[in-house]
Amino acid sequence: MSDTTRQSEHLQDQISDEERRKQLRERHIAAQRSTQRVFARHGFQKTLQERLALLDAAKDLYDLDEPSDIYGNGVVEVLEEKVAALLGLEAAAFFPTGTMAQQVALRCWAARTGNATVALHALSHPEVHERNAFSQVSGLRPVRVTSEPRLPTAAEVRDFEEPCGALMLELPLRDAGFVLPTWQELTEVVEAARERDAVVHFDGARLWESTVHFDRPLTEIAGLADSVYVSFYKSLDGFGGAALVGPKTLVEEAKVWRHRYGGQVFQQFPTALSALVGLERELPRLPEYVAHARMVATALREGFATAGVPWARVYPEVPHTHDFQVWLPYDAEVAMEAAVRTAEETESMLFAYGWDQKGPGLSFTEVHVRAPGLEWTAEDVKAAVAAFVRRLPR
Repeated sequence: MSDTTRQSEHLQDQISDEERRKQLRERHIAAQRSTQRVFARHGFQKTLQERLALLDAAKDLYDLDEPSDIYGNGVVEVLEEKVAALLGLEAAAFFPTGTMAQQVALRCWAARTGNATVALHALSHPEVHERNAFSQVSGLRPVRVTSEPRLPTAAEVRDFEEPCGALMLELPLRDAGFVLPTWQELTEVVEAARERDAVVHFDGARLWESTVHFDRPLTEIAGLADSVYVSFYKSLDGFGGAALVGPKTLVEEAKVWRHRYGGQVFQQFPTALSALVGLERELPRLPEYVAHARMVATALREGFATAGVPWARVYPEVPHTHDFQVWLPYDAEVAMEAAVRTAEETESMLFAYGWDQKGPGLSFTEVHVRAPGLEWTAEDVKAAVAAFVRRLPR
């Protein structure tokens, strides 16, 4: 044990729980930034200088001598046209956030169907992360089809006890482990919704990386839905932003509501340009990331078994995308301390994200695999697991 570690443990005994957790969070952030080896370095973890450098690639994708955008024209329109073409749908509208895009889409559908009820999953983003925005802001009435850690089934949609104007499906479902249904299950769910005269909206923030699991092109996947939302930063590493994609009449109406919601931003060229760079650079690499994430998941599982951890789970066992969960029989703070200490002492960060407490002595974290993760071999992963486990309490 190093002198630094002994000193850290001595100090931990003399401070409050709140202060200790604060210090752990600060060490975690510092380790993310300084460690030499990680599976992913997301844009939000980089410096301003590094983020601005992303725009250097934009000159090869858009004529920077063109006039700048004003209230959604210029480069923003070019981005909208590109996204609509990639998804094989009629039109797209750029939005500053996905939260706004989906509220607008679903209130437009509610006006058309005459039913403001939106059926969705209990773990979907609007239910968990948006402070009841559907009901508090947009006059929508969300109802939960299921709370199981999987997408709704066709039977659940078909037998749901009340009518709904729209069925919203998050693909993949992040809080359940970035899970996707099979292609057959998805088509059957869509058919069940249509049988009930409900439109189908895909929360496709991470839809870009679903092609490997479905073994279908983006156009075929998006073509199942009446409307789709996609994000430009979650997988594409853009500065932010989102697009609502669907029929031209819906998109034109959505642009009116975008203005009413305050989303008609004066200039969006940095975000739009970063999205174009992401579509050019990252989109073609997503299948490679998914394939490598599956190798990483296998190596993690084997590494924990070899290390003798009494109960450890990688979920899904075969990841559906390049993101997945790891569950361990330790409290979140204990797992976080081991992860941070491993990074501090080995300069390899196996678990770069926070741990969530899910019960006594049980917690999970997310593993994201991007370009930096491609450098890891299976043996690298197993060695990092062994180093992490040595820093867990026995």
